[in-house]
Parts: sequence; C-alpha cells; structure tokens
Amino acid sequence: MPLPWLQLIDAALGVANFARGRKAPPQDDTPQQLQHGTQGPAGLEARLAGVVVAALREAFDRDSRRLDLEREQLAAERQRAERAMRLELQRQAADREIGRLRLLAGVAIVAWLGTLVMSARLIAGGVGARVSLGAGWLLLLGATAASFVAQSHAAAAADALPVGEDSRPPVIASAAGTSALWLLLCGFLLVGVAALLG
Repeated sequence: MPLPWLQLIDAALGVANFARGRKAPPQDDTPQQLQHGTQGPAGLEARLAGVVVAALREAFDRDSRRLDLEREQLAAERQRAERAMRLELQRQAADREIGRLRLLAGVAIVAWLGTLVMSARLIAGGVGARVSLGAGWLLLLGATAASFVAQSHAAAAADALPVGEDSRPPVIASAAGTSALWLLLCGFLLVGVAALLG
C-alpha cells in the first residue's frame, strides 16, 4: 500500500504552524489598555462603527454625485428646450413675415391689373391723369418687386437660423419689406388721383 505523502507533508506543516502560533506574542510599545480595547467587544464595535460610517459616507457621496449629474442633465435638457423654443418662434416669425409680404405682392398685382383694365378711361383724360396713372403703375410694380426681394431675404434668414447656442439670430424684417408697403400705399394714392383727374 502506497504512503500518502501529501497528507504527511500537510500534517507536518500543520504541526509547524501550530507550534509557531503558540509562541509568545511580540512585545509592542503600545499600551496594554489599547491592546485590550481593540481586542475586546468594544474594539470590535468601534471598528464596525467605523466601517458603517465609511460605507454611509460612500453611499452619501455616490448619491450626491448622482443628484448632481441628474441636475446637470435636467439643466442641459431645459437649455435645449429653450433653444428649440426660440428657434421655433423665429421660424414662425419668418413665416408670418413671408405671408405678409406675399399678401402685399398680391394686393399690388391685383391693383395694377385693376387699373390696367380701367386705363382706357383714365388715359383718355388729361396729361395730369396720365402722368399720375403712370407714376402709380410704377409705384405698384415697385411695391411688387420690393415685396419679392423682401420675401427672398426673409426666406434666406429663415434658412440661416442658428443651430448653436452662441450665434445670433438673423434679422428677418428688411428695408425692402417696409418700402413695399409704402410704395403700395403711394401707388394707390397716385392711381386714386389719376381717377379723380380722369
């Protein structure tokens, strides 16, 4: 029968460890009370309390970091929503401006066509009626052209709305849009004068 060598070696090592453990503990410079305090139940409680405090501190730190991260995410989402709202309001303003300019162009074209139909009666009048009618037509056509220019400017401004946070929004209203209204009003006035003179 073979000898269990591994079991014999293990037993010899166990006896050696037992003999080494029975030796007197090394003498420290620490006071005797401190040694008894750390070895007794009160020392165990103190160590456990320290571990619990450290675990609680770690949990509170983790929770505070999580809350800070959630606050930052909410602030970023709020800023994104505000930026999207500003862009949407600017797009709506551009759409309203384009609609207003289209209305001005339509009114100017209809007024020019209406006076063109009545032009035979007005041209038969005096020189003042003809000059006034011609100037009125020019102003109505100028109002139509200015309206189209202002529409293209407003459409380009709507396309160039800023994507970033720091860039400024483009100006949607233009001088051509304002002048289209005044040219239309002056054209109506001159056509009215031509109708009175004719």
